[in-house]
Amino acid sequence: MADVQQVIKALESIKDPYSGRSITTTDQVKEVDVTGTKASFILELTTHSAPLWEETKELVKQQVLKAVPDLTEVNVQLREHQRKIEPIGQIGLTARSVIAVGSGKGGVGKSTVASCLAYALKKSGAKVGLMDADIYGPSIPHLLGVSGRPEVIEKRIQPKEVDGMKVISMGLIVEPGEAVIWRGPMLHGAVTQFLRDTDWGPLDYLIIDMPPGTGDIALTLSQLLPLTGSVVVCTPQEVALLDAIKAVAMFRKVKIPVLGMVENMSGFVCPDTGKEWDIFGRGGAEKKAKELDVPFLGDVPITISIREQGDAGKTSDVLQNEVTAPRFEKLAYNLVKQLADSAAEKPPIPSLTVL
Repeated sequence: MADVQQVIKALESIKDPYSGRSITTTDQVKEVDVTGTKASFILELTTHSAPLWEETKELVKQQVLKAVPDLTEVNVQLREHQRKIEPIGQIGLTARSVIAVGSGKGGVGKSTVASCLAYALKKSGAKVGLMDADIYGPSIPHLLGVSGRPEVIEKRIQPKEVDGMKVISMGLIVEPGEAVIWRGPMLHGAVTQFLRDTDWGPLDYLIIDMPPGTGDIALTLSQLLPLTGSVVVCTPQEVALLDAIKAVAMFRKVKIPVLGMVENMSGFVCPDTGKEWDIFGRGGAEKKAKELDVPFLGDVPITISIREQGDAGKTSDVLQNEVTAPRFEKLAYNLVKQLADSAAEKPPIPSLTVL
């Protein structure tokens, strides 16, 4: 007959998607019960791994059934694993992962991809913040339909909360239509303040919408905190890919890992017929990603709904659309899967707060 110890032993080989360590050694398996040929237990996972919860649950069930032949049924209840988020970098940011979304040039839909990626992670159950680091051309407030100057309480900037997601942008601070005319040191100061002085609270992901090109914001970020990695957005045509290559080179030079490339405007979905037309071509980013030894996270087509919802400040609706929602959910899944595979291969060293 099967017993509790057999079930626990069967779970030793399963790695936590966030830490890369065994779920049994990190005490994420609770209340194991075996009655006859049925087993049940609670599996705790961090919200950082939210897009992988169901996949991990199914993996756990199959592993137990395979390792313990006497069992015919395994019931797994998922629950959030409470784990303190240690402050990172010089600024003490409490975020498990910081992801920079960049591009080699403007006009490729980088801000739209960054905001939709943040929404997809939030929709999955993760705790997400979105920082607009495009100081000269901040578009996140318009895309999300948020306005008004943030409050400052006890010298801490209070980010705006949109659909349960914390947001900060220079577009919330300057008057509408006013141009920001700053030199490099002032840009550095603004980015530092957004990271250090904003009351982000504990986050699973801080998504940073980078300015276009290969300016000094990436250098500033690399000096302030250890970024988890970057995502490069480009369109399929060759002229755009030339600049995307430069973005990948920039991130590598400042020691920011490139987690993947996204092909935006990959085909146009006709609203009348549902047929896709390759206006700008297709597959260019995937091909270039292979050449650069960079993961390809997925593609997003042009749709009228993305443009309409962005213009109306309702980007969150993109994650409700039957055409676009699966694309961005796949991007979020592939990104988190990439992080999980990296953690499994080389578990990060736990950090402790220095008092």
